Amino acid sequence: MFMSWLTMKMLDPMLDEATAKMLTEDYPDNPFLLVTVAEKLSPRALMEAGMRAESGKELSRPLGSPIVLSPWDKILLNPKQLFATTIEDYTQVDTRTMIGPKAKRPLILDIPIMITGMSYGGSLSLQMKMALAKGAAMAGTSTNTGESAVTNEERDSAKFLIGQYHRGGWLSGPEQLSRLDAIEIQLGQGAWGGAVDEPMTSDQIGEHLREAWHLEPGQDATVYARMPGKSTPKDIITMINKMKSEYDVPVGVKIAGTDYIEYELAVIAQSEADYIVVDGSEGGTATANPTLQDNVGLPTLHTLVRTIDWLEQAGVRDRFSVIAAGGITTPGHFLKALAIGADAVYIGTIALMAALQAQVVKAMPQAPPVQMALYQGRLTDKLDIDNAARHLANFLTSCKLEMQLAAQAVGRYSLQELDRSDLVTVEPDLAEFLNIRYAASPRSEKQPQKQQPQQSRQPQEISNSLPLQ
Repeated sequence: MFMSWLTMKMLDPMLDEATAKMLTEDYPDNPFLLVTVAEKLSPRALMEAGMRAESGKELSRPLGSPIVLSPWDKILLNPKQLFATTIEDYTQVDTRTMIGPKAKRPLILDIPIMITGMSYGGSLSLQMKMALAKGAAMAGTSTNTGESAVTNEERDSAKFLIGQYHRGGWLSGPEQLSRLDAIEIQLGQGAWGGAVDEPMTSDQIGEHLREAWHLEPGQDATVYARMPGKSTPKDIITMINKMKSEYDVPVGVKIAGTDYIEYELAVIAQSEADYIVVDGSEGGTATANPTLQDNVGLPTLHTLVRTIDWLEQAGVRDRFSVIAAGGITTPGHFLKALAIGADAVYIGTIALMAALQAQVVKAMPQAPPVQMALYQGRLTDKLDIDNAARHLANFLTSCKLEMQLAAQAVGRYSLQELDRSDLVTVEPDLAEFLNIRYAASPRSEKQPQKQQPQQSRQPQEISNSLPLQ
């Protein structure tokens, strides 16, 4: 009590003086000027200007852009109550999905929520990679190596491991590729504005990571702007097809969202790829600079809609599974992405936050919680891997249950049945873009006939691929 009283007595005259100065002095000598400057420039621009002025180097902002242009919240799901029959038990709503149904060994997941590519070394610590792999395994879904290599620790922790064949070259050859449940050819990333050079100096690379990447002591590492040795679209197509001929698992292609998305898809459509990952500009990363994050690329929603529309108009939608990525964070977002046409979604930043959960108190307030997750983090040894895995699994289970309830409300028996007829929007321009109903327009058609249980997109293929009980 005494210390509290003493502190207040000390602060009181300082606060009185500051308040009087702000209420009486003209702006040039008034500390309130900092508030108006922050309003003009934005607090973010003001802080980043200070960081740039201090270092003279490009900034590295973890976890992605604060600018979210995908209007997910202006899209709503359409529940049915009287004129249509819904499933009696929401827990029976089928949440499974299949990636690469035409592959010899398709990837069958219990839920359509997958952990996106966040690399060991380039982004995350080995401890966090193990936690994500274990948590995903507990929920029956996949994790992803990102732009790194297959480590024994991540492979042993994962049930389904997707590996990125990337522009750095550290995941290649049968020794690594044969250990994967799907191969993802990484040609671009939303948070990097597509594909640019990503250098990493030798002093940033620890011994375990150096061995995983097969680097010599003192050797730097770089993820290049384009796949080494590939200079034409034909080279890319040949690379994809060669990978398909050598491995039985699904082979996919990851690209960043861009206003040239139709041109990019036209190249992929000439290949034998099994799936396509479209990564919007709202995606996260550990090291991309703010200019690329905030100003380059296309938002996730716009990227996904244009991708599905182009594939359908080109008559090739059934050839490719589609995974949407980039700033997709809630069960509502997941459901809307599925209804637009995605077969699954990737999550990253929100998965990290779920995994860290209450462990953030180990870092705060002295340091940001990401110091427990990043490869260069100072507090990675404080992460409890098993607790982080359990909390991630709990998060995914919670999302699954809420998605099942929503599917019951809209009258679907499977998450893969969702389509754009289940959506409505309060924005007329968005209704036209998505080809869904505008909420201000009354329905003029006659009441539809009593609905029968609909078939999901791949129910028979999924059932036939499941192991016999």
